[in-house]
Amino acid sequence: MSSLRKLSWSRRDVLKQSGILTALGAASAASPLAAGAAEFAHSSAPAAHKLVRDGNIHDNLFTRIGVRPMINGHGTYTIISGSCSLPEVKQAMYDASFYFVHLDEMMNGIGAQLAELTGAEWGITTTGCAAAICLATIACVAGTDIEQCQALPYIKKRNQVIIPSHSRNPYDIGVRMSGVEIIEVDTPEEFRAKLSARTAMVYILSGPETTAPGPMSIASLCAIANEKNVPVFVDAAAEEPVKPNIHLVAGASLVGYSGGKCMRGPQSSGLLLGKKDLCKAAYYQAAPHHCYGRALKCSKEEAMGLLAAVREWYKRDHAAEQAQWTAWMQHIADRLKGLPSLSTELIPAGEDLSNRCPNLRIQWDANTLKITGRELAAKLDAGTPRIVLTGPEGQRPDKMRSSITVTSYMLEGGEERIIADALYEAFTQPGHYENPAIPSSAPAMVSGNWAVSIRYLRGTGEQQFQLEQRGNEIAGQHHGEIYNATLSGKIHGDLIELHSTMPVSGNPLHYMFKGTVHGNSIDGTVNMGEYGDATWSAIRS
Repeated sequence: MSSLRKLSWSRRDVLKQSGILTALGAASAASPLAAGAAEFAHSSAPAAHKLVRDGNIHDNLFTRIGVRPMINGHGTYTIISGSCSLPEVKQAMYDASFYFVHLDEMMNGIGAQLAELTGAEWGITTTGCAAAICLATIACVAGTDIEQCQALPYIKKRNQVIIPSHSRNPYDIGVRMSGVEIIEVDTPEEFRAKLSARTAMVYILSGPETTAPGPMSIASLCAIANEKNVPVFVDAAAEEPVKPNIHLVAGASLVGYSGGKCMRGPQSSGLLLGKKDLCKAAYYQAAPHHCYGRALKCSKEEAMGLLAAVREWYKRDHAAEQAQWTAWMQHIADRLKGLPSLSTELIPAGEDLSNRCPNLRIQWDANTLKITGRELAAKLDAGTPRIVLTGPEGQRPDKMRSSITVTSYMLEGGEERIIADALYEAFTQPGHYENPAIPSSAPAMVSGNWAVSIRYLRGTGEQQFQLEQRGNEIAGQHHGEIYNATLSGKIHGDLIELHSTMPVSGNPLHYMFKGTVHGNSIDGTVNMGEYGDATWSAIRS
């Protein structure tokens, strides 16, 4: 038993060794275990390895667990797993998996390479752009002051981040998760007045409205922030990392990118570029170091895979890619030519660096082709192979003018033909669809105050409706547990439908309630978009 105890290491022992490794670095080469491993590596060279694809769209590791992969004519959305990584990325990740390395040494090597490739002072790899936002924020809050780092998120000398109102978005959770106070500004004068000793960072979301010249542009705000020596982070997640970097040239201190979008690196990777001391401080805050960002672990496979993607980005023939994507969109348009009421519009890649690729917009009259945009999207989603496109519009019975868009740059060669054929078949053999049944009886009366219970997957939310009714039209107020919104909707017979949007900063919450009225009670379902469905009931007071 005593010998077993000697061989058993506690997590605390591992943490001690982790500290020793961080401090001593290369001194580990003196270990007898390291020497033995090196001798083994020299004496038994690994066999040559080669990645082999196992499966196809119909039979693969996903279908074997009941998941249906799709042909992606929608774009680099995380919910549909982003992009398809480059062969060079897959190879780098595979190769990296064979070796043990000291992660601090690896990131220093990667930082130097990223500086050379991108023209920035330095760079680090992260677990996605959202992680880059978080690490940038806490680097600006605490730097590498170990006491300040360990006190996060409860104690902060600099505890405010300024975000222009136009830059609020769901991804600024990366800023908010550190517990800083968000200060919104709308004018340069307000921005200048709000900068203080408490300001840790300025966060700006890149886009056409912030890269174009103007009083609230990235360049204008950077000029003001730099006067006060306040770092500026630019969120350029879906953008192309052009060289020289337009945001760093404009005066930003840091800029974050997704590695799994146009660069086609690992889906769970991100890139943080900018000032060397801030990039190093951001890495200091992340794993393997025991700081606030410890959960944001970027593996050797992800890190080296993203480095390979960045290398390839600056080698790729982007003009040839755009031409290829345009040809694919034209093939689809040609396949659909001549269908009654249908028109196509080839939308070339614009100046916006985000999701820059040609798209094909398809419009038609569903009265003529007998299928609406939403019905078409559902048909393609249920088909074999499964196909997902962008922004279907049109529904029965009152919005029969329909459209859908094909996004090109996540397609593989040959998939444009599959999409073209599937669209042609759907338009020429749409099947039969009925208009939704609408009760013809007099509408139930629902004016008044209602106590509402929403039963989530876990937990129950208690809310209130204040409803006013005029015939079939309903308006009112939606009082949530924390947020409030305006309600609108309709009632036909005893079937009620209500819509509201709670104005949460950066991430509005959308509700669509459907239910059946039973006198002074209602029950039904509520859809909350990406947050799924729940059931609800209400009692009139």
